[in-house]
Amino acid sequence: MIVEIGHYALTLALALALVQAIVPLWGAARSDEGLIGVAQSTAIGQFAAVALSFAALVEAHLVSDFSVLNVAENSHTAVPTIYKITGVWGNHEGSMLLWVLILAVFGALVAIFARALPPVLRGNVLGVQGLISSAFLAFILITSNPFARLDPAPFEGRDLNPVLQDPGLAIHPPLLYLGYVGFSIVFSFAAAALIEGRVDAAWARFVRPFALIAWSFLTLGIAMGSYWAYYTLGWGGFWFWDPVENASLMPWLAGTAFVHSVAVMEKREALKVWTVFLAIVAFSFSLLGTFLVRSGVLTSVHAFASDPERGVFILLILAAFIGGALALFAWRAPLLKQGGLFAPISREGALVLNNLFLTTSCAAVMLGTLYPLALEQLTGEKITVGAPFFNMTCGALLIALCAVIPFGQSLAWKRGDLLGAAQRLAIAGAAGLCVAVALYAAMSGGPVLAPIGAGLAIYVILGASSEIAARLWRGGAPFSVLLARAAGLPLSTWGAAVAHLGVGVTLLGLAMTGFGAETIASMKIGEPRVVGPYVVAFESLQPRVGPNYRELVAKAAIRKGGAVVATVEPSKRFFPAREMSTTQAGIVTLDLGQIYISIGDENNGAIAARLYWKPLVTLIWIGACVMALGGALSLADRRLRIGAPARAKAALAPQPTRAG
Repeated sequence: MIVEIGHYALTLALALALVQAIVPLWGAARSDEGLIGVAQSTAIGQFAAVALSFAALVEAHLVSDFSVLNVAENSHTAVPTIYKITGVWGNHEGSMLLWVLILAVFGALVAIFARALPPVLRGNVLGVQGLISSAFLAFILITSNPFARLDPAPFEGRDLNPVLQDPGLAIHPPLLYLGYVGFSIVFSFAAAALIEGRVDAAWARFVRPFALIAWSFLTLGIAMGSYWAYYTLGWGGFWFWDPVENASLMPWLAGTAFVHSVAVMEKREALKVWTVFLAIVAFSFSLLGTFLVRSGVLTSVHAFASDPERGVFILLILAAFIGGALALFAWRAPLLKQGGLFAPISREGALVLNNLFLTTSCAAVMLGTLYPLALEQLTGEKITVGAPFFNMTCGALLIALCAVIPFGQSLAWKRGDLLGAAQRLAIAGAAGLCVAVALYAAMSGGPVLAPIGAGLAIYVILGASSEIAARLWRGGAPFSVLLARAAGLPLSTWGAAVAHLGVGVTLLGLAMTGFGAETIASMKIGEPRVVGPYVVAFESLQPRVGPNYRELVAKAAIRKGGAVVATVEPSKRFFPAREMSTTQAGIVTLDLGQIYISIGDENNGAIAARLYWKPLVTLIWIGACVMALGGALSLADRRLRIGAPARAKAALAPQPTRAG
C-alpha cells in the first residue's frame, strides 16, 4: 500500500508543479499578488508530496519489498541496512527521485524564507522552478517509474552493485545533487530577472546565498566522489578525467565564476550580462551532466542508464531549458543598463580575469569531453581524449589562475595599486620560490612541475592569509585589539580568504603527489617491499565472510626504520548474488600522506599487489573541505542570509510606545 501512496504522491507533485509553473508566471505578468501567492503554497505542497514519495521508496527498500522492480534489482535481504538506504539512489530511477526531491527543497526554501523578495520576482522565480520540476517529474513518471511492480515477485533481490556498497555512496550523490540542483534556483533567478527585465544589486543580494549553498555542496560532492573512486576502484588515482567526472567539474567551474561575478554585481552593479549568462551556463552544465550520465552515450563506472528513450527525453528537456534561456538572454541582455565603471587594475578587473580563466577552462573541458562523443555519433570513429589534453589546457589555465588569485584580493575596488599589491605579496612570493627551489634541489632528477606546483601553493596560501593579516595588524597593536578587529571583519571577507586558502591547500596536495612512489610486484608472505620511505610486508592471507560477500584479506605491516608504524588489511571481495568481484584498498594515513595497497589474485602462495606512497595526498580533500567552509562563512554573513533584509527592515520599523 505504501508503494501505491508513493506513486500517487509523485503524480500529485506533478500536478502541483504544473500549477506552480503556470499560475505565478501569469500572475507576475499581470502584477496580481493573489495569483503570485499561489506559488508559495504549491511549492511547499510539491515538496511535501515528493518527500512522501521518496519516503515510500526508502520504506520499500528497508522492508525488502521485492514486488517493486527497483528494490528487486538493487537490493538483497542480506545487504546491511545502510546499503539498503543508499540503494534508493544507487540506481537511475531512485537517483532521479532524489533529484526532484532536492528541486522541491530549493523551491520550498524560496517560498518559506525569501519573503523579502519583491512579489513579481518571487512569482517568476517559483514559476520557472515549477517548470523545471514539472519536466523532471514527467520524465520520471513516463520513463523511470521507481514504483513499478513485479508479478510474480521474486523470492530474493539481485543485490546492489558491489562497487556502490560503500559508505561514500551515502554521502557523495546527495552532496553532488545539492550542488547540481542547487544551481537550478540560480537559473530560475536569472530567468525571472530576464522576464521582468530588471537585474540590479538587490537581485544579486537575493541570489548570492543560493549560489553559495550550491557551490559549497558541489565542492564537497566532487571531493567525496574523488575520494570514493580513489579508495573503492583500487587503481590508486583520484581523478581520471572521466566524462562523468568532467560533467561535474564543468558546472563547478561555471558556478565558481558566477559566485565571483555576482559579488562584483552586488558591490558595484557591474558585470550584469556576465552574471546572468553564468547563472544560465552553470545550470546548463548540470543538465548536460544529467544527459551524459543517463542517455547511454558513454560508458562509465559513474553512468546509470543506457535507455535511448530516456536519453531523448532528457535531451528535449536540455534543449528546451537551455535554448529557451539563451533565447531570452539574447532578447533581454542588450537592454540591461551598464553598472558602475572600474579601472582595469582593480578588484573588479581581477575578478573579470578570474572569470576568463574559469570559463576558458570550462570550455576546454567541454571540448575534450564532447568532441569524441560527437565524432563517434557523426562518423562512427572512436577516439580518446585523455589526461594529457586536459592537463595541458584546463590544468595550465587553472595554475595560471592560482598565480593571480592573491593579487585580486589585494587590490582595491574601482581602482587598485598593482605595485602596492605586489609589495604586500612579496613575502608570500619569496616563500613560494624558496619552497620550489628547495624541493627541486632535494629531489634532484625528479619531476619539475611538482616543485613549481608546491611553491605556487605556498604562495597562494600565504597570499590568502596576507589580506586578513594586513587588515588586522596595525603597528604592534595588542592581542586584544587584534581579536576585536578579527571579530569586526565581515564573515564574507573571512569566507573569501578561507576559500582561497583551501585552493592553495588542494594545490599543495596535488603537487606533492608528484614526489610519490609506486611498486607493482607479486609478493609472498613475509617478503618485504620498499615504497617511498616505508617497507611493506604481508603477514597473513586468509579468507573471511561478510554479510553478502566472501573476501580474501591480506594483513600487511608497514615499517619505518625497522619499527612497525601501522598495519592495514586490503582485500578482494566476491559478491555471489551479482557474481562480481571488487577490490578493497588498504589505506593508512601517515603525516598527511598515505600508504595505499591494492591486491589482485593469489597465485602459488604469492599475491599481486600495487603499493603506493602518496605524500600529503590528504591535503587534496582537506583543501576542498576548507573551500566549502569558506562558502559557509560567506553564507553566514548577516547581509547574505536568506530573509535578513526582511528582519533588518522590521528592526528599523518604529516601535509602538506604551501609554504612561
